[in-house]
Amino acid sequence: MSLPCGVGIGLKTDYLEEVLSAEAGTLGFVEVHAENYLVDGGPFHRHLHAVREQLPLSLHGVSLSLGGSQALDVAHLAHLRQLIERYRPAQFSEHLAWSTHGEYYLPDLLPLAYNDATLARVCAHVDQAQEALGVRLLLENPATYVAFEASEHAEADFLTAVVRQTGCGLLLDVSNAVVSCTNHQRDLHRYLSDLPLDAVGQIHLAGFACEQDSLGEALLIDSHDDAIADEVWEAYAWVLGHTGSVATLIERDQKLPPFHTLLHEVQAAQAMLEQA
Repeated sequence: MSLPCGVGIGLKTDYLEEVLSAEAGTLGFVEVHAENYLVDGGPFHRHLHAVREQLPLSLHGVSLSLGGSQALDVAHLAHLRQLIERYRPAQFSEHLAWSTHGEYYLPDLLPLAYNDATLARVCAHVDQAQEALGVRLLLENPATYVAFEASEHAEADFLTAVVRQTGCGLLLDVSNAVVSCTNHQRDLHRYLSDLPLDAVGQIHLAGFACEQDSLGEALLIDSHDDAIADEVWEAYAWVLGHTGSVATLIERDQKLPPFHTLLHEVQAAQAMLEQA
């Protein structure tokens, strides 16, 4: 499965009419969060069926908890498999994060320590998920705000090891890379260079919020509620120079702008893809 090398957006009810109209002719695909569709019917499915007839689909999971310390939820995997068989998406992706503790689900994408123990666990979980879902999974680099003293590997090296050991792909969230590198005062281009860029199957671009930590340093928040920042566009251009054209998603989940405003970002990204 693979997406066309175009630019897509997250499918929102506010944009449904425009997505289904000729106005959206420049869209390459749409993406939805899989967990919003783990029911048998309802308006979300009616809308998605209509859109799926016109555009390729990317499914993005947010609750597999691949970095968690406990076993994956096999019932959740089974429901995801049914959804994949129902819509035949071009790609399925998830996060390098955890969100479960015992019987509790935490509605966040939490960071993990990068050491040999967590590497073995993440690889086992990715292998299990790919086998259960019957697809090659794309693993997304996280946006983080804390780091662990227990980490033995750099994040890019950790991601590379997971990709090489499991055969999964990489969903390169350029905005997450900017957020994390700023928050941890890392060199952005060094981080990007150390990633397995040959395994990138999709790219995400989004806006972020800028705050200050207790020491007065910049603290970026992966908020998906603003226009794509200049730093993200610059990093995107650098990435395309090393990967060539890759399917790209514009993420906007809050403070939704008018569709034509979002379309301007789609067209800007498309022009950069064509140059690449």
